[in-house]
Amino acid sequence: MDATLNILDSLGADRPAVMGILNVTPDSFSDGGRFFSPKPAIAHAREMIRQGADILDVGAESTRPGSRRIPAEEQIARLGAVLPAVTAMGAAVSVDTTLSAVAEFALDAGAVIVNDISAGRDDPKLLRLVAQRGAWVVLMHMLGEPATMQHAPHYNDVVAEVQDFLQARAAEATRAGVDPRRIILDPGIGFGKRLEHNLALIAATPRLAGHGLPLLVGASRKSLIQRLAGETPPPARLPGSLALHLRAAELGAALLRVHDVAEHAQALAALRAVAGAEAAAPDAPQPAGEERGRG
Repeated sequence: MDATLNILDSLGADRPAVMGILNVTPDSFSDGGRFFSPKPAIAHAREMIRQGADILDVGAESTRPGSRRIPAEEQIARLGAVLPAVTAMGAAVSVDTTLSAVAEFALDAGAVIVNDISAGRDDPKLLRLVAQRGAWVVLMHMLGEPATMQHAPHYNDVVAEVQDFLQARAAEATRAGVDPRRIILDPGIGFGKRLEHNLALIAATPRLAGHGLPLLVGASRKSLIQRLAGETPPPARLPGSLALHLRAAELGAALLRVHDVAEHAQALAALRAVAGAEAAAPDAPQPAGEERGRG
């Protein structure tokens, strides 16, 4: 648990934390239900830890566009054989749910983060539970709900509106008793946003992260990459995922929520090495005169 606390208490201090995604669902957009059964789910969790995941985000409800909501009892049944085994591996574990009953089950099983795409709006008990347990919480922006969120989303100023929403939800969580040092914000890439909205929010990472709270960015395998690069199935969207996440890391994201852990861990290590070399290098001399091009 000490390692878990160190990871979370130092979010963004050295590099973004890598949050590996584990979907215990039959209908995930990204993996088609590969980890719905306990045995492959537990094996995948172990592999993500080996590959360098700092946090595992375990969810039992698909929230892809058009998805149906899953009752608490069904979510708990899906998590029942998986979550205790995953928390026993020693990594920091997050539960991806909007329901206090599911969050309570997960916290009892050893999870330390509640990742709530509704930012505490779906279930008024959830923020109070997080406060009582001293847990961390991720508060995400979403326009509408998963079933309808991609039906012509509109903003006058997407960055300002998302920023105001996240600050308001952080204030509400604090009023409910959540330790403000344990609040993480998420602009909700792909949740009720068009391509231009998603790109604007990633570009605005410094502004969104400028309030002293860690910012999570999760663009992994999402359809905005397909809109940028052409028809590609989710597993083939790794290059776009890396590009978006590395830029978010450069701009100040404290967590990256990813499907491809090994590739992100390697890319972040390379990015950090270059940044370290830049910081250590003496100022390079500038060419004299105007002849600075390549000719």
